[in-house]
Amino acid sequence: MSESSSAICVLTSGGLDSAVLTAEVLPQYARVFPVYIRSGLRWEDVELYWLQQFLHRLGDERLQPLTVMKLPVDDVYGGHWSVTGDGVPGREAAWDSVYLPGRNVLLLAKAAIFCALQGVSAIALGVLEGNPFPDATPAFLSLMEQTLSQGLAHRLTILAPYRGLSKPEIIRRGRHLPLALTFSCIAPVGRRHCGRCSKCAERQEAFAQAGVTDPTPYAHSS
Repeated sequence: MSESSSAICVLTSGGLDSAVLTAEVLPQYARVFPVYIRSGLRWEDVELYWLQQFLHRLGDERLQPLTVMKLPVDDVYGGHWSVTGDGVPGREAAWDSVYLPGRNVLLLAKAAIFCALQGVSAIALGVLEGNPFPDATPAFLSLMEQTLSQGLAHRLTILAPYRGLSKPEIIRRGRHLPLALTFSCIAPVGRRHCGRCSKCAERQEAFAQAGVTDPTPYAHSS
């Protein structure tokens, strides 16, 4: 596909991975559509605020206005911590404790419909190396690509260019970007990272391993 006619949809939450991904695809496509999907999770208002700040700072004419869509899961998740805020995985929790059942299934399905209607043929998401979740494997993404393409009668390619990279590597790649405007927390205090949840711990560790100063203002030091 030529540069003059190419377009891509980036599923973005405003976290480190999807934010850096959004910035990195800009030189490769004529139009980049950032898509954020609200699902009724407790941190989304804050997440969306910081995503808007980050995208504004990029200031690239190829970057299309942020598309915000709704796909509520609170009726399915019920009393899950992501909806209620009770029992949020803490600093010492295992990485897989933050698993949200069917998250990529839902996000990709909604984004694919958007792409079919907009004439966009590619979706990118920031899946990293070692992601243990069943809806982030190469096999799943390949099957999802085939299923969505067939079901929508619209040829789609699902791209996961960071599948072989770690979070510290993503930070090093994006160190020139305004990473202070990215947001990772699942228990925000106002508009700040809490500093105590599993995702904050992962963020802090990744900056340390990357050898990059963490610019994040945390509400709590530990």
